[in-house]
Amino acid sequence: MRLVLASSSPRRRELLKALGLAFDVEPPDVDESRRPGEAPGVYVERVAVDKAVAAAGPGRVALAADTAVVHEGRALGKPTHPEEARAMLRALEGDRHEVLTGMAVASWDGRPKVDSVVDVTEVVMLPMTDDEIADYVSTGEPMDKAGAYALQGAGGRFVESVEGSPFTVVGLPIHLVARVISHSGRDFASFLGAPSGSSGR
Repeated sequence: MRLVLASSSPRRRELLKALGLAFDVEPPDVDESRRPGEAPGVYVERVAVDKAVAAAGPGRVALAADTAVVHEGRALGKPTHPEEARAMLRALEGDRHEVLTGMAVASWDGRPKVDSVVDVTEVVMLPMTDDEIADYVSTGEPMDKAGAYALQGAGGRFVESVEGSPFTVVGLPIHLVARVISHSGRDFASFLGAPSGSSGR
């Protein structure tokens, strides 16, 4: 039985390695579009489940996650261009927002057996000037991050406080990984070891 990380995120890969898990990386081709009227928590859990189910199969257990930043009821995904990143950061600066990460594990027993969870962390951002925002966006870091900032990167200097797991903000609530794997019917300890080959996408 092998564990598959159904994600191309290098941050999730690093967090699973930090837990000492052996895994392969096989991102599935899943539509991650948010449905009209879909609540952010429902959205991140659904996408995580879709990814895990797509990557599961005989002899493999798939783990997947999806993250959204929510400010004043509005979900902020990854910016599509620098001006959108700047607009997101202007909205978040000096204010509180939530980061929701849905995580799912799908094992296989003739069909997928799935367990999933949504974890929520509150983040308070420091005030930021337009020049600070422009300089940060020019680094390129915000462009592949939900909410246009990386807690674990240069964007961390703009974060005043975190209430909840910082790993949920990074993209994988590692304190819940063992629980979700066990609830899917598998033994967490059986996946401990050096990571095997991965596609590294």
